[in-house]
Amino acid sequence: MDSRRFATDRGRVHAVTQNDTKPKVEILLSGYSLDTNVGLAGFCTVTLVEGVDVNGERKRILFDPAHVGRRVVLYEALAQRGLGPLDIDGVVLSHSHWDHIQNIDVFDHAPIMIHPFERQYSLEPHASDWATPAWTGAILERQKLIDVQEGDQLLQGVRVVDMPGHTPGGIGLAVETGDGLAVIAGDALHHARIALIGENPLIFWDRAAARDTITRVVKMADRIYPGHDQVFRVVNGEIEYLEKFQMTVSNVAPSLTDLDWEEHEPGQWIMPDIEQQQAALDEFKRAAEARKTRKVGPVGDGWIEWCEIDPDAPRS
Repeated sequence: MDSRRFATDRGRVHAVTQNDTKPKVEILLSGYSLDTNVGLAGFCTVTLVEGVDVNGERKRILFDPAHVGRRVVLYEALAQRGLGPLDIDGVVLSHSHWDHIQNIDVFDHAPIMIHPFERQYSLEPHASDWATPAWTGAILERQKLIDVQEGDQLLQGVRVVDMPGHTPGGIGLAVETGDGLAVIAGDALHHARIALIGENPLIFWDRAAARDTITRVVKMADRIYPGHDQVFRVVNGEIEYLEKFQMTVSNVAPSLTDLDWEEHEPGQWIMPDIEQQQAALDEFKRAAEARKTRKVGPVGDGWIEWCEIDPDAPRS
């Protein structure tokens, strides 16, 4: 069975009542902060946001489609909700790191939204940036990209928030749900401890900007969807997790008898020669201005005009 071809309601006009206009946020795949001495697992949080657009039509946004090692379970998570890839109307990329973007080809029919600085950086990443391989920009530019940034409104009550520092063009979403403001943060906050520590563990762009982003997110959010951890909120300086998850490790070879579990104090890695990054900022701005791919909707107030893409049309 073609896993892209589930029953779909795309193309139907939804009658939206006043009670339906609050957007909803749901975890499709939980994120895990899991490292090993033989490599990174890179299991990021995959989030589904559903709401209504400028025309009052219901749409679904997928935030960070994850890497190809999670492709099968992503299909399964969608199917459990009666959905398939074609039921996703748009994809938002928090940033361009490999563990967050590799499944974008699953959603060829949908616009891919990314910050203009992140898009430009992916075309020529720093040589020391192991999380943004040189092929990243080529993969992204195969898709229908829309530049989005601070304040852009994707759905009613769903706005883009700039979250630079970890990377040059990190973004998240501020979602005005019935339970308060949910902030989907990606790797601006990898895991809950970062909200208390105030430091991002991986800096590929700017340490001070990363700190400012963490402070801003913690201050504004009623609950936070981190890049590699459970949903949480900060209450009286303490972390309170709001959802449970689990992981089963299976298919372990009989020869792997010496598995060690270690707990480390939080550390920080700053990319070598990171000071070279700032020299590129003006070029990012010029390139973003020249490209002008972003479309603004007809009613102002920062609305983004969604583009319809024929899933069967050949890409240029």
